[in-house]
Amino acid sequence: MNLIELQRALRQLRCSGMAAGLETRVLQAQTERQAPIDFLSTLVQDELLRRQDRLLDRRIKQAGFRDRGKTLDTFDFDFNPKMNRRLVFELATGRFVAQHEDGLFLGRPGTGKSHLAQAIGFAAIQQGHRVLYREAHVLLDELADAQLAGTRKPYLAHVTTVPLLVIDDLGMKRLPHTAAEDLLEIVMRRYERASTLITSNRPVEDWGKLLGDTAAVTALLDRLLHHAHVLTCGPKSWRTRLQGDHSRS
Repeated sequence: MNLIELQRALRQLRCSGMAAGLETRVLQAQTERQAPIDFLSTLVQDELLRRQDRLLDRRIKQAGFRDRGKTLDTFDFDFNPKMNRRLVFELATGRFVAQHEDGLFLGRPGTGKSHLAQAIGFAAIQQGHRVLYREAHVLLDELADAQLAGTRKPYLAHVTTVPLLVIDDLGMKRLPHTAAEDLLEIVMRRYERASTLITSNRPVEDWGKLLGDTAAVTALLDRLLHHAHVLTCGPKSWRTRLQGDHSRS
């Protein structure tokens, strides 16, 4: 079996990482006079890395992040120096997901809540966890569509079993009258079984008015805050600063 035939056979075996690097690894082995076990080890490592990259890319796509470039590396902590960065990096380890704890990010619009929520979701994926990201109004719209299509049960199963659910921008857009009950059902199903991270520009004291059902919101917050890490973002707004920069230019 020559090199081309071997590459074809590796692809048939779905070892594309080994196939892609085979020619280079053969030349390397000949040049460095590698032992057969070392040559095989490098090929296997190539395959493992390719599969890890594919899994990471697939899980990022499945998460549905609004902005895939929002990572901790691109977040400017110096803009709001009083923010609890220790908590942010603790959440980025993914331990809170493994322990089925929750997160709540509060602050004015433009203070970095969505950026940090997506960054922590990305970090959780790197730690091996599946993540689902949805803006609050999109999540509830999808649930309503599932209700009409007769697929509410499987949709809820998907939403309530993913290890980390990020619900972003609660309070930014008008929500349906069933929002409080729907969110309560999702949080109740996930309580102490999976992690939920919610961001909102409204203090929790306003959620009853925001969602129109004080009793349901009280029950929701009771579960959400039981094992929650609360991060206050701000007070300065990125968007306000950027508008000021543009006005001076």
